[in-house]
Amino acid sequence: MLRVLSWLALLSCLISSNAWATPPSRVEAEYTLELEGLDVAEIKETYTRNGDSYRIESVSRAVGIAAMFKSETITIISTGSILEQGLHPQRVTQERIKDTERNSNATFDWAGHQLTLNDHNGTRQVTLPEDTQDRLSAMYQFMFLDLQGKSTLDFHMTNGSKLDIYNYQITAEQNIEVPFGTFKAIYVSTPPQANGAKTEIWLATERNQLPVKVVVTEGGGNRYTQTLTRLSITP
Repeated sequence: MLRVLSWLALLSCLISSNAWATPPSRVEAEYTLELEGLDVAEIKETYTRNGDSYRIESVSRAVGIAAMFKSETITIISTGSILEQGLHPQRVTQERIKDTERNSNATFDWAGHQLTLNDHNGTRQVTLPEDTQDRLSAMYQFMFLDLQGKSTLDFHMTNGSKLDIYNYQITAEQNIEVPFGTFKAIYVSTPPQANGAKTEIWLATERNQLPVKVVVTEGGGNRYTQTLTRLSITP
C-alpha cells in the first residue's frame, strides 16, 4: 500500500488561457483506496490557493486489514507558486509515522535548474527539467491544462527520491461512476508494460479536471483502485 501512493503523478506543459482563468481557490477531496476490492486506506486532500502561491496536503491512513498489520499514516505536502503555466513547485515532503526511514523531500531550484533530493540514501542533486512536478502537485496541475484534442502527455515527476519521465495516452471523454456520483471524464493511461504494469486516471471535465478515479496495476499483479467519495470546490 505504501509504495502505490507514488502513482499520484502526472504533468503536461500544454496550457490554455481558458483553463488558467478558472482554477478554484480551494479544493477538499476524499478518496478510498482498495486492493483487489478490499479497503486499505482513506485519503484526504486539501488544495489551497493564496494569491500567487499554493499549498497541497494529502493525508493517507491505513484502514481495515491493512491497519491491522500496520497502522501507518503518510502525509505529503507540496508548496510553491502559481504561474500562468500552472503550479510551480518549490518543495515537497513525504513523511511516514512508522517507516520514518522512507521519508523523503525535494527542493526545486528553478533559477539554477537543480532538483535536490533527500531520503535515506542521503542528499543529491539532479538537473531540473522545466516540466517537472512532484507526485502531489501533478494531479492538481490538470486544473490548468487544456487536454481536449490531445492524444499524449510526456512529463517529469519526482517523489523526493528520484526523478522519472512518464508517457501517457489520452482518450476522449467518457462517463465514469464512483461513490460520489457519475462524471464525464477524460481517460488518461500508460501503455501496458511487458510485466502487466499500467496506470489509469479519470479526470472529471466538469469538476476542473480533478481525478475521480485512479487504477494502478503493478507488475506483480496487485491492482489498486482509488475512488472519489467526497469533493468540495470553492471558486
